[in-house]
Amino acid sequence: MPADRVLPDAVVADATVRRWGRCFADVDRRMVRSCRALRPRVARIALALVYLWFGLVKLTGHSDAGPLAAALTARTIGSAHFALAFNTLAVFECLIGIVVLVRRARALVPPLIGLHLAVVCSPLVLVPHLTWQGFLLPTMDGQYILKNALVVAAAMAVYAP
Repeated sequence: MPADRVLPDAVVADATVRRWGRCFADVDRRMVRSCRALRPRVARIALALVYLWFGLVKLTGHSDAGPLAAALTARTIGSAHFALAFNTLAVFECLIGIVVLVRRARALVPPLIGLHLAVVCSPLVLVPHLTWQGFLLPTMDGQYILKNALVVAAAMAVYAP
């Protein structure tokens, strides 16, 4: 371009925007590639962490889920079985956390998590007075249960990476 020719500001700005756009697009492609490569491992670690942590919190007697679990137990198998049922659930959660970490055991992940979710989501139907404060208005316990939708998504990423 001759030195005496000056480009309009709009042309210079447009070229700059295109250059930055290509840079951001390149960064975006790299991030997507990295996320695809890391997704199964991150999902596996996150699921293991959640299941092991929640199971251990129950086993050590520090879980706030006790009253909800007690109400569910009273409604289903009887209050006399609460301690056994609660501790069995805690051990089962720890077991799921361990199984999720073992890649060769990935076929066990969906049935184990499905069984777990059937139990831990049942208060939404069986003890609704503790999980709903109105139509589509969950209590804190209900919100705690509904977050299990994320567990399903993470389990899918582990099972079918």
